[in-house]
Amino acid sequence: MKLRAFIMLVALLFGLSVSAKKYPEIKFEKTTIDFGTFSMDEPIQKAVFRFTNVGKAKLVINYVHASCGCTVAEYPKDYIAPGASGEITVTYNGFGKIPGKVKKNVQIFTNSKSQMTRIFVVGEMTDVPASKKTKSGE
Repeated sequence: MKLRAFIMLVALLFGLSVSAKKYPEIKFEKTTIDFGTFSMDEPIQKAVFRFTNVGKAKLVINYVHASCGCTVAEYPKDYIAPGASGEITVTYNGFGKIPGKVKKNVQIFTNSKSQMTRIFVVGEMTDVPASKKTKSGE
């Protein structure tokens, strides 16, 4: 009787493991890209985040959300097959912003098991060099 119960339990566990849902999985080459130092007179900076679907099902990026209005992300709207790659382009626009350190994040919501992944852009925006500033009264 105990042997029969054990065999049924093993069969049940095996059946559950075989029927386990297959998920996509997004894997980025880098999760942070550094713009380095850039000047206020060139306030728009772009970073390209490359990723691969290392899972076993089609990956869908449902939505992306940037941490502020100065940061925009472009992403694939179609599914990404298992083993296939894609790109998310993040654009930071520092126009009208105060010079200093920049750290912005973008949340990526997908159909993967973890559902949300975060990527970052960092850098430092400096003031316009004095040689490029015009003096008033001239």
